[in-house]
Formats: sequence, C-alpha cells, structure tokens
Amino acid sequence: MTLGQSKWLGSAASMVALMVGLSATSAIAQDAQDAPAEVGDIVVTGTRIKSAGLSSTSPVSELSGEQIQLQRAVTVEDFSVKIPQLAGGVNSTSVGSDAFGAQTLDLRSLGQNRTLVLINGTRAVPFSFRNAVDVNAIPAPLLKRVDVLTGGAAAVYGADAVAGVVNFIINDEFKGIQGGANYRAVADGASQYSVNLLGGVDLGGRGNIVGYVEYTDRNALLAGDRSISRRGAAIEPIGGNFTDVASGRTFSFDANGAFTRTPQSTDYTSQFLLVQPLKRFNADVFFKYDVLDSVEAYGRVMYSQVKTRGGTRTGQNPPTTGAAGINVQIAESNTFLPPEARQLLTFVNGFANVNVRRSLGELGTTSAENDRETYQAQIGLRGQITPAIGWDAYYQYGQTTEDITVRGDGIRANFAGLVNQTDIFGPGGNFTSLLQDFDYGSRKRKQQVASAYVSGDTSDFFAGWAGPVGFTLGYEYRKENGRYSYGTDLSRSFNQGAESAPPIPPFIQVNELFGELVVPVLADLPLVQKLTLEGAYRRSWYEKSVGVDRRYDTDKIGINWIVSDDLRLRATRQTVIRDANMGEFANPVFSIPFANLVTVARLFPRYAGDPCALGTGNAEQCARQGYKGSYNSRDPLNLQGGYFFGGNANIRAERGKTFTVGGVLTPRFLPGFSLSVDYYDIKIRDAVGQIQPVDAITSCYITDPSANNPLCQAVTRNATTGYLQDAFVDDRNLASINQAGVDVDMTYGIALPDNLPGKRLTVGYQASFVTEYTIQRNAALAPINCKGTYGARCSSDLVTLVTPDYRHRATLTWDSDPLTVQFGWKRIGKVRDSAAGSTGVIPAYNYYDLNIAIRPPIEGLTIAVGIDNLFDKKPPRPVNFGAFNTYPDTYDVLGQTFGLSLTLRR
Repeated sequence: MTLGQSKWLGSAASMVALMVGLSATSAIAQDAQDAPAEVGDIVVTGTRIKSAGLSSTSPVSELSGEQIQLQRAVTVEDFSVKIPQLAGGVNSTSVGSDAFGAQTLDLRSLGQNRTLVLINGTRAVPFSFRNAVDVNAIPAPLLKRVDVLTGGAAAVYGADAVAGVVNFIINDEFKGIQGGANYRAVADGASQYSVNLLGGVDLGGRGNIVGYVEYTDRNALLAGDRSISRRGAAIEPIGGNFTDVASGRTFSFDANGAFTRTPQSTDYTSQFLLVQPLKRFNADVFFKYDVLDSVEAYGRVMYSQVKTRGGTRTGQNPPTTGAAGINVQIAESNTFLPPEARQLLTFVNGFANVNVRRSLGELGTTSAENDRETYQAQIGLRGQITPAIGWDAYYQYGQTTEDITVRGDGIRANFAGLVNQTDIFGPGGNFTSLLQDFDYGSRKRKQQVASAYVSGDTSDFFAGWAGPVGFTLGYEYRKENGRYSYGTDLSRSFNQGAESAPPIPPFIQVNELFGELVVPVLADLPLVQKLTLEGAYRRSWYEKSVGVDRRYDTDKIGINWIVSDDLRLRATRQTVIRDANMGEFANPVFSIPFANLVTVARLFPRYAGDPCALGTGNAEQCARQGYKGSYNSRDPLNLQGGYFFGGNANIRAERGKTFTVGGVLTPRFLPGFSLSVDYYDIKIRDAVGQIQPVDAITSCYITDPSANNPLCQAVTRNATTGYLQDAFVDDRNLASINQAGVDVDMTYGIALPDNLPGKRLTVGYQASFVTEYTIQRNAALAPINCKGTYGARCSSDLVTLVTPDYRHRATLTWDSDPLTVQFGWKRIGKVRDSAAGSTGVIPAYNYYDLNIAIRPPIEGLTIAVGIDNLFDKKPPRPVNFGAFNTYPDTYDVLGQTFGLSLTLRR
C-alpha cells in the first residue's frame, strides 16, 4: 500500500461509518450477575446453569458494549488497558517478545497463562504455546459486553481459570446493516484506522445470522520519536574497534569515521520500534437457527490474519560481530587501511591477524515479521427436555499458524571474505552482500473442544420449600496440539542462534466430568428474601506427550443471600488447578548471549549487575561463590556466557485456593445507585515460573547469602576470571504466590430536572485495591512483599512488570438526546522498586480522557470524537527502569491521542 493510498483510506474512514450501534448510554460497569437471566442462550458468566432469575455467586464486573464504542475502540487493547483488574500484559509495545504483535490479558498481574479467555462462555483459541489468547482477534465493535470474573473458576470452566475469567459476549442477534470507520491520530507514529461492515438478517423467524468484516492498519512508532525512549544500551560501534592479535595494540573509529585509540560504542535505540506496526483482517460469522421446534443449531466461524513487524528474540540491534569479535586476516595491501592503523598491525607473510568488534549499522536494525492466521469454528445444538431443563452440545476447532521471517541480519561466514574488499574501517562500508532474510520458522497451535451437558432446574416436578434446585451435569473433551519448525540457516546469521523443535510434537489431552448444583435453602423470611447454596465439582484426566498421566479434582462452594431488593451478599470458596502448558513442559532449551541482558531493551529488568562487583553483595558469600575481584559487570564484553531458557518436562501442576466475599447494594430509596464490593484471596502453590538472574543474584548475595541457598546455582561464575558466566532460567515450580484485595464497582445515575440541560448525569467508579501480594521463589527462601511494586523481582511471568496496590477508572457521563459527553479518569497507584536495597519510587499516575458521541438528525448516524491522555502525561523514568527507560506495559508512551469514529446503521 502506498502512502497516497493510506492517506486516501484514512480520509475515507472519516466519511464512512463505524462501530456497533453507538447510542451511547450511561450504563457502565454494571454487575453482570444482576441482569436477569433467561432460559435459553443467555450467558451468565460464572455458571453454566440456565435458570430464570439465576445470578452468579462469583463477583463479575461488566463493561458494556456502549462504553466500548464510546471509547472508539478499534481493538480490545484500546479499552482493556482501562479496566482496573487487568494488568499490562503483552501489548503493542512488547517489541521483541515471542507474542509478535498480540494483545494478551493478565488478571491482577498473576500472569496471562492464569487468565482464561472465553467467547460467549466457551474457550477462545490460543495462539501461543503458553495458552495466551490474542484478544485483538475478537471484534471490538461487535461486543455486547465484557465480563471480568474474579477468584478462579476451574470447577466451572476447567484449567487456566486460576486468576479468573474474561468473557467476551458477542452481539449475535444484530439485525440490519451497519458500516463504520475509526481513526486515531498519534504524533509521529502509531496512528491507526479501521473500517468495518456488519450485517445481520432474520431467518424467517427461526433464527438469525450475523456477519462481520474489518480491516485495521496501525503505523509504527520509533523510539527516537519519544524523548524518554531515545537512549538505551550501546553496543559494538558502527566505526569498529580493532585489536592486533599479535601485539594487543588497539584502535577504533568513531561515528564520523575519525581514527582514535579510545574504544567506541554505538547506541541504535532511537531506530528501534517502540510500537509495532500492524495490519489486521477479521471476518466472523455467528448464527443460530431452530432446526426443530425444540432444537436450535448455533455456532460461529472466526478468522483473523495479523501481520506485524517487531524485534527478534535477540533484539533489534543491527548485525554485530559480537562482544568477543571475529578474528580476520587483513592484507597488508588493503587499500582501505588508514596509515594510522597500518602502523599498529603486525603483518606476517602479508597478513595481520586482527580481532574486529563492529556493528553493521549500514544494514539497518534487525526485525522479525510475523504473519499469524487464526480461525475457530464452532457448531452446536441445544434444546429443551422440559420447559425448565435443557441440553447443550457443541464441538469447536481452532488453529493458529505463524510464519516468522527475520529481516536485516547478515551471514557471518562471509564477513571474513569481505574485509579486504570493502571498507570496514569506520562507518559507511558496503555490506549489502551479507544481508539476508532468514526463515526463523513457523508455529502451529491446534485446539479441539467438545462438550455436552444438561442444565436447568427442578421446577417442572419439584418446587422445593424455597424454590427449585438448579443443576448442570456434563462432559468436556479438550485436546491441544503444537508443532514447531525452525529455520535451518539461523546458525549462519550474526545475531540469531540455531533453535530446535522438541523431539516429539507436544500435545495435551483432557477428559473432564463436571457438575453444578444450586440449592435454595430459605425464602420469603425476614431479612431473607432468598438464600441459596451453590456447589460445583470437576474431575479431570490429563494425558500429555511427556510425563505421566494425571487426575485432578476441583470444586466450588458458594452462598448467595438476597437480603432484600436493596442488598445481596455472596461468597465463594474454590480450588483451582493449572497443569503445565505446552510451552512450559515441551519448549526446548534455547540460549542467547548473557550480554543481551544489557544490550536488548526488553531484557534490562532481568539483570542489574553483579552485587559483588557493585559492592552491595555479602563479601563472604562472594568469595565462597568464586568472585575474584572488581570488574564492570554491566559491560557486555565481560558477560561472555549464555542465558539459557526453555521448558521442563518435570513440572508439576500448580494448585490453588480462592476465596471471595462481597455484596451488591441497590437501595430503592436511591434510584439509579448500585454498589458492589468484593474481597478476594488467591493462593497458588507450586506456581510455575522462572527465576531470573536479578532474582537469583539478589537472593544469593544480598537477601539470603547462605552457603546452601539453592538460587546460587541459577547463575554461575567463570572459574578463571570470577565473572558471572551462565544463567539458567528454565521453567520450574516455584513455591507460592498469594494475593488478596478488594474490588469496588459503583454507578449512580440521576435524571436531570427540566431547568438543567440534558436528561441524565451518571457517575461511575471501578477500583481494585490490593491488600496483600507475596511471591516465594523457593521453599527455602522467605516470601517477597510485592504489594505496590515494580520490576522483574515481583513479576510472575516477566510480562507485566508493574503491580500497583490501587487502580481505578472513574467516569462522569452527561446524556441528552443528541449528545453524550463522558470525562474519564484512570489512576495507577504509587509503586516502589522491588529490587533489594533500592529506594526508587514511581508516584501515582493519573490519565484523563474525554469522549463525545453526537447523534445528528440523520437516521442511524453516530459520530464519536475523543482525546485519550488529555493532558499529554509523559511516562516515568524510574530507577531500574524496564524497556525503553520506562515500563510501557503500564504507562502510556503514545502521549495525547485524538480519535474519530462514525457509525451508520440501516
């Protein structure tokens, strides 16, 4: 696509219509469980029981489709960053991660692998081998609502629902035709536009079918276009550092080509991608049809193609000869050799043996282009056995395929032959013959799910003393398959390393029996309008490609106490299970140079230097572990070992218990007011994770400098120099993760009197308070207090690196017939540096947004405009920062952005 075409499409986007039915309302952040449920295909997140008037005992917060549309969301990422319970996760700024442009969800900073993503109550297909779902494949304009369930739901939904569930409810009953366009303007890059078309038809009164197509395009944003991100770690210089091997004499060339005896380096950070460019095409079909009077067929077909360009696993730096350099034979007749350099070389038989440490910045930075295709097809039948008892059976198949190409790297073996044919002394050499695109490889991920269950209540034949008993009884089968294929030429490149697939393609096969029971105990008594007990149980049989077969049991006990129409109280206690996913038990062990931890921006939080060399380590422990004397432990030249990471076939399943208690207040004396408050407590033991060098070194030398500290073995030393050598961070069972907190969800809407403009004013407030958060990396060590912290030491998966103890989003919405105006306030609480001994702090951050929906006197037309980060708040640059000198997983690096969307419905 040419620049002119892109501008034309961007202009056309402002002339066409977008977004699903933006008749913006003031109803936001309602509790999903308070909406009346109907027998049929209504989705009540937290239970499979379909019974009139049933509400879930688990706390569920809802974000309505109207709010999503008012925020002009093109992708799920656009609005999910504003939900307090969701941490950063992988997003568009996660350049260099193996997610390659995906957006994943992370509930409560407990890890994307512990957050189950559902579509209409059934599993979404993951793209990664660690079970993460790219939620940007879910059509934001077609969402009816998004439910966020806290506290685990393994007994109801199965594995992975440890931290909770995010359920995307699709508007599959749309009728008519709607077109739309959306444009977001960002200074210097990361602007995006989207166009879509949505249509739905009634099938003769027996059902309906909804179709949706969308194209989205996002531009790249370079680090050099944001002042905070321009500078990073320097690597081998573009001019080159040279050492005569025979004599040890050295010389260099600076970035202007001037000869110098001072070693040089070059920082390429300004040329790195801060936000990945993206092109995405989504096409979806949802249908349901009464094949018989009492039997309905339903299903969906979802397809998404995403093309992105990001960093490689080893970063975005251009090809380099490496920290150790390459020894080459420079001819005495080399016409490019400056006289000042010639006299420093030792020529034998017309050649000098020279060590060259140089980056080939002339070739540009390296990148990884990823083409990901995801589709999922579901077909199901459901019907009624009696008016109050129904059945449901479905089968779904999903697949994600990724093809990854590395661009901008070169062929290492050819460099030696070029040294006397091109000018390697100073910048500007012609290295184009080295340049080659490498097939990094491909990954394929398959998922099959089949389920059948009976659900309803006993009202047809047994009313009970307090009401009918609700129940579900069913069976579920799930199989996950993975296949890795890596390019054979990677070992020839400068920056990439050879990788190999597991000897046996991994798979997981699960058979499960599950049931739920809701038993009314009391009704129509003083202070007890209704009291019900709820139970759920699931037995799971796991078979994997490695290890032994396992059987697991999970259960749930809940109570739902409706005191009156004004007050409802609820509580749950659940056990949860998460067996290792394919990435954790089957990934082969890879390695990258240890030096990358100080030269690749996204890896900076994993290593903070050698405490022994920095003077912060225990002297006796340093001597005991082989430290021999001072050195610069942040210089890549001194980090000559490897950083080894991968799966572990011996991982055990992690288990946990969750507890929630809370209530919903909807006082009749205060119409339009709703308040829910819920306390949660999540305890996970044998938690699967990695022990990063920063953790292992801190524990070994600072916080627990004992001779038998097991974490000392995670980072070794060179026996000769005493420098840090190799790091081993393969997946393993840690000790425990505990988190507790309180969620608050409030809305209050009032009708405005006739003497004031407008019709309704609504205040909304959603907040997440964390009261306890500890991580214990090893049973032999004390837990770390991670409440209100930032940094790798308190990250459960090295994706989300900021874990504040308070977040909120508050909104003030004014409604009139033709106009809706909403002012939003997002707050991220103060956090302290989790690194041992650090006093670093990031103060509380406030972001504001303004959204306006206009409904002109043209039937079906809605215009929405808005500004995010209204006051252009700059991200922090704290002590021990993460990627790009800040933490882009949490803090906004785009700055003030302007958005426009239009919707036309007929």
